Amino acid sequence: MNPKKLFADDSAVSPVIGVILMVAITVILAAVIATFVLGLGEQISSTAPQASFNYDLNSTSHNLTVTHTGGDTLDNGTVSFNYGNDSVDPTIVSQWGTDSIGAGDSVTIDKIYQGDTVQIIWEGDGGDRTAVLSEW
Repeated sequence: MNPKKLFADDSAVSPVIGVILMVAITVILAAVIATFVLGLGEQISSTAPQASFNYDLNSTSHNLTVTHTGGDTLDNGTVSFNYGNDSVDPTIVSQWGTDSIGAGDSVTIDKIYQGDTVQIIWEGDGGDRTAVLSEW
């Protein structure tokens, strides 16, 4: 091995590796720019929240107590209830007690019977996006 030749060698990364790196950087930049231009970033951020609920039906009074047990904190204005084909009285939603619904918050719905269907509906983007968060 000739140490003088080792220190005199000017070659670094081969041209093939250099071209591959430039193409990879170009593709990554194009993907980032396309995401912002096409608005995909906004759609990703407005996905439905994940939350879990517990239901407790009092068979004597026919009151259903719904308790938020975990997951995302919900904005009270984006949550509604559907009872069968009818919407539950909108004042029930305000009975959560706060502007945001977090773990431990609960509400009671009157006149619910075993076999009835109650859905918790989330509406985002001014009602343009809806999702069923939970169903009893």
